[in-house]
Amino acid sequence: MARSWYVIAGYSGYENRIEKNIRLLLEAGTLEKDAVFDVKVPVEKVSETRGGKARTQEKKIFPGYVLVELDLTDANWKATCQAIRKINGVTGFLGAATSSRKPDPLPAEEARALLAKSVEAKGERAVTRSRTAFTTGEQVKITDGPFESFTGTIDEVNNDKTKLKVMVGIFGRNTPVEVDFTQVEKV
Repeated sequence: MARSWYVIAGYSGYENRIEKNIRLLLEAGTLEKDAVFDVKVPVEKVSETRGGKARTQEKKIFPGYVLVELDLTDANWKATCQAIRKINGVTGFLGAATSSRKPDPLPAEEARALLAKSVEAKGERAVTRSRTAFTTGEQVKITDGPFESFTGTIDEVNNDKTKLKVMVGIFGRNTPVEVDFTQVEKV
């Protein structure tokens, strides 16, 4: 069989411990190096604006789940899966109803999409997503840029690009101004 990505279910908050313990088991020789290739906790960068200051932090995409790249053959799958299941915080594998059944791998395109979304995916730069929710018609104050201290109404929200089109009153006329999510605060 070929290498595939599998999903380990665990307690929320134990993801990094599970990843660390799998790496320690590999170093100790409890897990075969030709069976376990990589372990990842999928995270993404999230930008949040509080009090006019932008903060970026890493958030887990799927709390309670860890991705592991395995090559499970008929000869090694039981020993490998049992060693991983014994790790503190692990509840099992997704796609394996019982411990006597071989887990199902993630479909290749799903695994690729998850890893591309993750910060750690092959060193690629992660897309930053904002946690501040803006809606059309909402009043905002521009806190940065050439229109700093202007107040206006949101006309358009582009969540993909984290941009807003704000209608600002300049010389008695409403003028559209495009700003980033981090350049405004709600009034």
